[in-house]
Amino acid sequence: MDPSADAMIKPPGRFGWAARGDINAFFGLMLDNVGGMILMASLLVDGFRFPAGFVLTKMIPGTAAGVLFGDLIFTLMGLRLARRTGRTDVTAMPLGLDTPSTFGAVLFIIGPSFVEATRRGLEPEAAAQHAWFLGLSILLASGLFKLACAPFSGWIRTLIPRAGLLGSLTAIALVLISFLPFLDIAGAPIAGMVAMVVVLTTLTARWKLPREFPGALAAVLIGCLVFYLGRLLGWGGESVNHPHPLTLRASLPLPIEDWWGWFLRSWPEVLSALPVAIPLALATVIGGIDCTESASAAGDDYSTSQIIGVEGLATIFAGLFGGVIQTTPYIGQPAYKAMGARSAYTLATALFVGAAGIFGFFDIIFLVIPKAVIFPILLFIGLEITAQSFQATPVRHFPAVALACVPALAYLAVLAVNQVLPALGKPFDAMPAEVQRWVQTVAVIAGGGTFILTSLLWATTLAHLIDGRIRPAASAMALAGLLSLFGLIHSPLPSSPIAMPGWVVEQLRAQGRYDATANQTPYHWAVAYLLCAVILRTIGKMGTPPTVPREDAIGSSIP
Repeated sequence: MDPSADAMIKPPGRFGWAARGDINAFFGLMLDNVGGMILMASLLVDGFRFPAGFVLTKMIPGTAAGVLFGDLIFTLMGLRLARRTGRTDVTAMPLGLDTPSTFGAVLFIIGPSFVEATRRGLEPEAAAQHAWFLGLSILLASGLFKLACAPFSGWIRTLIPRAGLLGSLTAIALVLISFLPFLDIAGAPIAGMVAMVVVLTTLTARWKLPREFPGALAAVLIGCLVFYLGRLLGWGGESVNHPHPLTLRASLPLPIEDWWGWFLRSWPEVLSALPVAIPLALATVIGGIDCTESASAAGDDYSTSQIIGVEGLATIFAGLFGGVIQTTPYIGQPAYKAMGARSAYTLATALFVGAAGIFGFFDIIFLVIPKAVIFPILLFIGLEITAQSFQATPVRHFPAVALACVPALAYLAVLAVNQVLPALGKPFDAMPAEVQRWVQTVAVIAGGGTFILTSLLWATTLAHLIDGRIRPAASAMALAGLLSLFGLIHSPLPSSPIAMPGWVVEQLRAQGRYDATANQTPYHWAVAYLLCAVILRTIGKMGTPPTVPREDAIGSSIP
């Protein structure tokens, strides 16, 4: 037997649950989660003008409670595995807030719902509650979906090509997770760039600091020092103060009774958000499978169905207490294991993040740490997701991953247009015809937040075609046609509702958008996709499929 392996085994009942490596692992996992909560709060408060107090007292506690619940269970699972095997080197599975879902839920569901509610005349607090209930509805639906998937995790993985799912994640990683936070970094470049270079050096390039000081913590500390020193010297910088009193509290909402009455009235709005939420939930399911496999390859053999089940339960737990962001296992388990971490880091993260959200000292973190300093961690996450998406995908499927980014680029263009058009002071129907046409075309490609589903279908189709599988490729196109007919993708209306195509056309006429949407109605998109399916089946019968290589380069997996 390998002496080093033998040294990792102790008699039953004596197993290592904490080690020096847990310190570095704790700061990495904790700051990932704190950064996710700061991102969520910043997008809502700064981007959509949510009341800061509402976000911090209603949404943050439940969101943090999901991390508390999930990481506690993963800690117990790590201890149980160590006890069962008698090993001292078992590392717990890390769990945290899903970054793609943070962007997806806020930008495509919660934020637009708040804006629309205020347009209908609701006061900010009432509009915030409406959007909050929509967010927790989607979270509960995502958790139930993941629980249903847990027993069938292996089959689900074979249903969708890896390029299809990872391609849509790559699109989110590049356009949303990397680019949008970089705008805040560039807004305060002295502190932001300093923090970013520390993050890229220590986390991306894997340089070690003296005494193995945590790189993420070093970036935040140095960035804050530079930021506040710069303000003292008159270099300027963003304001980090929001109108919200700093008071410690014990707050864990239980809004289910009020939510249920709201749900009975507003379930159509919940239904219209599912095309955004379910693909994100499916991505975390596949990610959980990959995380379990990577942990097994590193030596810790967890049950895949149990990992997915805990992920679903943690998401539901967060929703029951008002959370709005789903949790997911993190791909970094082998990296934390290499640091020498055991199970103490997930326990410490659970207690810190849970206490920060429930007892209110996250408010201090949110108000004191500048976004330009904490957001480089999100840039790192976006780069890691992008890199690992390609590493985990066969080389021949790289074009499919790249294709998945195209609808996301359309959404980025929509964001830019929405920033500019209100300043022009002109309604849509008062703009020149060519401008209307361009804006509407880009908006239809993006389809609001449903570009995630479009990316998945496009990448899935191309991956099947590359593998010579014409029938599933044609089926994906036919499914896209069906979804586009009812607005689940390519909706031409700004609110992207799920609706009958005839009603959508009537709304286009009423809103003065019909001429700009010529040849782009739901009928046109459905016919286009169905014709694509027919053409693919015809090529399948008459053409010669490509030769698929027996071996392909595949790297590590991704959540």
